[in-house]
Amino acid sequence: MSTPEQNKELVLTAFDTLFGKRDYAAAEEFWSEDYLQHSRHIPPGREGLFNLVRALPAALRYDNQLAVAEGDYVMFYGRFSGTGETASVVADVVRVENGRLAEHWDVWEDEATRAESASGLPMFADHFPHGRAR
Repeated sequence: MSTPEQNKELVLTAFDTLFGKRDYAAAEEFWSEDYLQHSRHIPPGREGLFNLVRALPAALRYDNQLAVAEGDYVMFYGRFSGTGETASVVADVVRVENGRLAEHWDVWEDEATRAESASGLPMFADHFPHGRAR
């Protein structure tokens, strides 16, 4: 059985492999063939996720701000950008089983500009993204 720290590293590496490097063959080693997807934005299964990423611009970027793990669950707080649209701030929860990503849930929201932020604070990191700070 893996530790929560090992699970965090596994999921961080998996995300970098798929979203950063776009190495689908290597990503297959991280995602279970029976991967369950509980997302409003992502089609079912591993192939649904991979096909969505294939359809996104090559400039897609994932930046992680926070990773928390407990048992077999890992929660990431990060930003997806580079799609030509408003960046999205996402909380991802992944369940790890037998050393592979087995199940996923997310909460997904468009990143607010300074003008859109009721608090006046950025949603991600300590600054508003370049080009979105109106």
